[in-house]
Amino acid sequence: MIINPINRVNGELRTPPDKSISHRAIILSSISNGNNKISNFLFSKDTYMTLNAMRKLGINIETNSAAKEVYVQGKGLYDLRPASRIYCGNSATTMRLLAGLLSGQKFSSYLFGDDSLNRRPMERIKKPLTLMGANINLTDGHAPIFIRPSNLEAINYHMQIPSAQVKSSILLASLYTKGITKIQEPILTRNHTEIMLEYLNCNIGSKENEIQITNPNTLISKDIFVPGDISSAAYFIALALITDESSLIIRDVGVNKTRTHILELWKKMGGKIEIINKRNFNGEDVSDIVVKSSKLKGIVLSEEDVSLCIDEIPILAVTAAFAQGETKIYGAKELRVKESDRLYLTYTNLKNMKAHVEIDENNLSIVGGNEIFGSDIETQKDHRIAMAFTIASLRAVGSSVIKDYSSVEISYPNFYEDLNKIIEY
Repeated sequence: MIINPINRVNGELRTPPDKSISHRAIILSSISNGNNKISNFLFSKDTYMTLNAMRKLGINIETNSAAKEVYVQGKGLYDLRPASRIYCGNSATTMRLLAGLLSGQKFSSYLFGDDSLNRRPMERIKKPLTLMGANINLTDGHAPIFIRPSNLEAINYHMQIPSAQVKSSILLASLYTKGITKIQEPILTRNHTEIMLEYLNCNIGSKENEIQITNPNTLISKDIFVPGDISSAAYFIALALITDESSLIIRDVGVNKTRTHILELWKKMGGKIEIINKRNFNGEDVSDIVVKSSKLKGIVLSEEDVSLCIDEIPILAVTAAFAQGETKIYGAKELRVKESDRLYLTYTNLKNMKAHVEIDENNLSIVGGNEIFGSDIETQKDHRIAMAFTIASLRAVGSSVIKDYSSVEISYPNFYEDLNKIIEY
């Protein structure tokens, strides 16, 4: 796709439903007792993996993609049927959450993905699940994953890597234990699983950095509304911030406190961002976000900052190229084991656009305030790199070419369509 620079951003839009919450809504509704409706569900390549996996496990799920609705006939914790092979595509969320769920079943399971997913690290879920008694075999530390039946036990686990997927895998497995499972997080990660479990009648609570779930539990089906995805909204927020004479309103965005750190970092850079009209649906905070053109300045991000907005680091790096002064990003090693090596791609694409950027192991330094120039953008089929550097290309001098731009369908199928609603040439 060829991208040319724009003059202005103006208007309002609604970003797609939250991907993380959509995954969890399907899984937890499936193992709840009763029928429910999931409203504003994200239909994307990733979430279809979870939806189709639960169908293979015997759950009756009906969809209305035009209305963004899903109807789930929950069967409770103990009535899933065996599925010999479950394909997870490119979705690590599907694979890691299902590994926890399937560790508690009385049948064997086999999880595999595409080439990209099969290269991503899975020891991080095997370790805690094995401590619980799960019988899991990996392939050189990666998928495919083979799970045999076992009897699980509650554990007290201190998270080694900040990961909501690992945490959620443990929580799902713990539903098949007796007693109390405790999870300590050194750095808070997104807590959608905990919120949804509590909403569905689970005996779960959190205090400071510890989550406690007391089993056995019976989950009760309830209707779920999925708010807009702040990770998807971030691309439009960034574009409005770095484009002169721009003003944008983004409606119905999820502003869960574990997801809004990116907004705080942009405000620290001088970004004019306002959260208005706050309300709550099924435990999740939702608001409208108002953004205006801003004169940004460089800041320093710690490893904890990176952990709190890991998906948004590429687009924050893009905004740093337009900020006055230097932005330093420390401890971004987790970016290297995403759908691609996002740290390397962020560096090389900025470098090719003539930005002043340096990389040192897992640290990135960007000196902004200078023009960047159109370039061929390498995405390696990574949706977040494609979207981040589409935004960069819209503010570059000259044209850019986005390779494998269709990867946006993983999380945001209508990204380019929505973009065209708010940009002016």
